[in-house]
Amino acid sequence: MATRLSVVGSANVDLTFSVTALPRPGETVLASALSSTPGGKGGNQAVAAARAGAQVQLVAALGTDAAAEQLKAHLKANAVGLDGVTAVPGPSGSAAILVDAAGENCIVVAPGANGHLSLSSPAVREVVADSDVVLLSLEIPIDTAVTAARIGRSAGATVVLNASPASAQASALADLADVVVVNETESDGWLDGDRPRVPHLVITRGARGATYVGETRLEFPAPAVEAVDTTGAGDVFAGVLAANWPRGADYALARACAAGALSTLVHGAGDCAPYSEAVEDVLEAS
Repeated sequence: MATRLSVVGSANVDLTFSVTALPRPGETVLASALSSTPGGKGGNQAVAAARAGAQVQLVAALGTDAAAEQLKAHLKANAVGLDGVTAVPGPSGSAAILVDAAGENCIVVAPGANGHLSLSSPAVREVVADSDVVLLSLEIPIDTAVTAARIGRSAGATVVLNASPASAQASALADLADVVVVNETESDGWLDGDRPRVPHLVITRGARGATYVGETRLEFPAPAVEAVDTTGAGDVFAGVLAANWPRGADYALARACAAGALSTLVHGAGDCAPYSEAVEDVLEAS
């Protein structure tokens, strides 16, 4: 049975600049290409989860601009439900992404409507409550994330927090999250010695896969690939992990690592998530 997943997070339009090398402070570099694509952590995670087979609703705020219509069309085309999407006067969120020849990136985000996401509407709150899993990230107000976590927990859902971008305020979610996903540079704040501060801690390690820390500590490798763009890989990982979590941590982590690796073979974030068939093919071949 498909996981009923609500993704509470951001939706952006990404402007991606391809450069030979990322600029140093004070340096100007010329881009070889520029593209405009759907993005935002919430939108990326929702698409990844839907392609992994989950029944997905996105809870997000969009502006009243042309970008909002483009984002909604993209989400609908990927079978992401929009019952939890609200309109906020003004621009939608946007991001400027620089990607170098090795596939590494740096990102600047202008929150736009994402900064005004609220769960004040009973209909939106019901979307969150009617879920098996609630997936949160932090390109939205921390109070909204906390409210979503409380609604999900009260309804008996598993609360998965992708604690990114890193924020000191994320500690407000420590007692509300069942699963926390962080990268290795951000993991110390979620550990007390060797013990996680939450029931399940997942530490992503890029091309080296991921580490699970719970009652036991386990390592999950990622398939070896020739990455062209790592933008969105963490979002794909989180979306696929949340979509598969009800089937067990081992099952979910193996698929999240494979999906994250495959996503780096595609330029851009919004359309880089692989479908479940591709993930299964990689796992069967390994």
